Amino acid sequence: MINAADRSLFSDDHHAFRDTVRKVLADVIEPRLDDHERNGIVEREAWARVGAAGLLCPQVPEAYGGPGLDFSFNAIVGEELSYLGSAAGFTLQSDIVADYLVHYASEEQKKRYLPGMVDGTTITAIAMTEPGAGSDLQGIRTTAKRDGNGWTLSGSKTYITNGFSADLVIVVARTTEEGGAKGLSLFLVEDGDEGFSRGRNLDKIGLHGNDTAELFFDEVSLPADRLIGAENAAFIMLMQQLPQERLSIAVQCQAGAQRAYDEAVKFTSDRKAFGRRIIDFQNSRFTLADMTAKLQVGWAHLDWAIARHVAGRLTPAEASAAKLWHSETGWGIMDAALQLHGGAGYMNEYPIARLWRDARVARIYGGTSEIMKELIGRSLG
Repeated sequence: MINAADRSLFSDDHHAFRDTVRKVLADVIEPRLDDHERNGIVEREAWARVGAAGLLCPQVPEAYGGPGLDFSFNAIVGEELSYLGSAAGFTLQSDIVADYLVHYASEEQKKRYLPGMVDGTTITAIAMTEPGAGSDLQGIRTTAKRDGNGWTLSGSKTYITNGFSADLVIVVARTTEEGGAKGLSLFLVEDGDEGFSRGRNLDKIGLHGNDTAELFFDEVSLPADRLIGAENAAFIMLMQQLPQERLSIAVQCQAGAQRAYDEAVKFTSDRKAFGRRIIDFQNSRFTLADMTAKLQVGWAHLDWAIARHVAGRLTPAEASAAKLWHSETGWGIMDAALQLHGGAGYMNEYPIARLWRDARVARIYGGTSEIMKELIGRSLG
């Protein structure tokens, strides 16, 4: 269990909220973890129950059905969900999609979509990645062309989390023929829009407990009010929101690493070899000591980054550094924890196997580690 009692970042209100999060996840998600893993999707009932309990989109203002809190409450949900070992796409909706609507959508759009996102009756996704464009958003080829007062959207997206179940998708499309970062816009596509279809629920190495899909837009006709914010302003909006996405990933990596460590301590304390507990061997103790030190540093850094973000001071380079460090360090801890399990670590009946598989993608999505280094390097002078 994550020990948050001594973390100065959190108040009594935060601790009460965390208690609620733990109870709800233990009741709604934990009993269905294996089902989610097997089925590759989280059932809509779970979304509605988690939403009804107030765990989705904590930052949405009260005017649109939310509690009007800040990202520190989002972080609690992300920590507890990752510690539990769930791949449910709740954090994508809360930490990524919601803020595009909160910050850039029209009043009408906010009233139409945000209440359902908060109560879990509307599932959302954001479609950036394409078969030929991943971390480099400037390579996007999906287009949206003027059609009377509206738009015609054409193209495809891939690796879209929540894509198979989403009722609403934010789509990044090119609205001018000019290449590069200019000429990108954000559009809202609803389930049922003519010409919008989905491919298969993709078969991934890990994160089996959420749906990830290919999306296709065959001349989808969109009314004018499906544009989010200003035309050709998507790149700026994306750059403004990516730091929170990367911080959210860092949160998940740290909590997952903590769970892996706890599993390793438990396993090595219980299992014996050559008449001694595994934890009593010097190699085991040294490995766990190294993990302990990294986790200690990680929690301190994470709290610093969350506090800085809530205060509006976390820079894009700092967020990139947080994502880089926590994803790489978290992966190292995961791998060491699995190694301490020996052959048992390779068996799916042990939690470490799922944690290890799910952790690998954190070094890729939200911007690869190599891209994070490039972004940090650009900030140096």
